[in-house]
Amino acid sequence: MSELNPRIYVACLAAYNNGYLHGEWISAVQDVDGLYADIKKILASSPIPDAEEHAIHDFEDFGGIHVDEYTDLETVSALASFIAEHDELGAAVLAHIGGDINDALRLLEECYHGEYDSEEDFAIALAEDTMTIPEHLSYYIDYEKMARDLFIGDFFSIEINHKTHVFSNQ
Repeated sequence: MSELNPRIYVACLAAYNNGYLHGEWISAVQDVDGLYADIKKILASSPIPDAEEHAIHDFEDFGGIHVDEYTDLETVSALASFIAEHDELGAAVLAHIGGDINDALRLLEECYHGEYDSEEDFAIALAEDTMTIPEHLSYYIDYEKMARDLFIGDFFSIEINHKTHVFSNQ
């Protein structure tokens, strides 16, 4: 896995409204006070005197989470910190459940079953861990169909870098 480093591009609106592109990329992985301090520096160096307003004009490394122009800095900081701590899997889970950090954390802590090559490989591992299957009968089990049924209701998976990460739906 590659380490994600969520950043935002903060633009000075006074400069923007006067035809200047003035802003900087800043790390979003900091507390709200740190974000405000960086934004104050950007506004202080604006070509427009006494600039006071800013907007987020771009973002990167937030996984599938969208950060828009006026996303509040508390949300930006919380999302970025979660993603920095939990990397690509955390970002993918966060995107999967719509950005709710508490639900994403619960899924990672309580519902994660590990990384597999496929959903079928998870079904095989689950069967081997929970049942005693005589070897001569194991050839009759259709793990592909078993996986399909497991992932219809009880489990879901997230694909990252050609690996299947499995979670229970409870």
